[in-house]
Amino acid sequence: MKRIALIALLLATPALAAEDGAFSEGSEAKSWNLTAQEKARFTAKVVDILCEVAGDCPKDCGAGTRQMGLVREADGALIFPNKNGQPIFTGAATDLAPYCGKMVEVDGLLTGGDEITPGSAKIYQVQRIRELGGEWKKANRWTKEWAKKNPDAKGKGPWFRRDPRITEEIAKDGYLGLGPEEDKVFIKDWY
Repeated sequence: MKRIALIALLLATPALAAEDGAFSEGSEAKSWNLTAQEKARFTAKVVDILCEVAGDCPKDCGAGTRQMGLVREADGALIFPNKNGQPIFTGAATDLAPYCGKMVEVDGLLTGGDEITPGSAKIYQVQRIRELGGEWKKANRWTKEWAKKNPDAKGKGPWFRRDPRITEEIAKDGYLGLGPEEDKVFIKDWY
């Protein structure tokens, strides 16, 4: 009976985050309680991922239009920083682009890999970044940069409800991507 109770307790408990990975020393990253997360602080060169893997290398890493990567100094691994430190799920390219080609120190969370999907690589959520020897900066520039690029999209609610690219796609293809007429049928049936 005790074994069954212990198994039930373990199944009901959320997965614990593995905080102590190979690069966790000195990390001040804030936990997001992600499955298989590891705090990770390391030095790396900021690169344009497409340049790194395919040799397609525009000036200045595409001037903020390309996905950025981190080539970790300790082992040469190409790390995919797919998220910044904001609670919204935006990429880290906006925060990393100013450091194109430079050595930086980053602090954040690694998650994923074999513990989540066998054969997959870990991804990185960068929370802080600094040039070597410089001051730490929070990786949270995305919404500010979006607002600068979209001054006519002011208003209440989340940014994505006002983003011109998104509203254009919805007007063309509907919320479901099946067209506005299908949206009407869905909304009538479900709401």
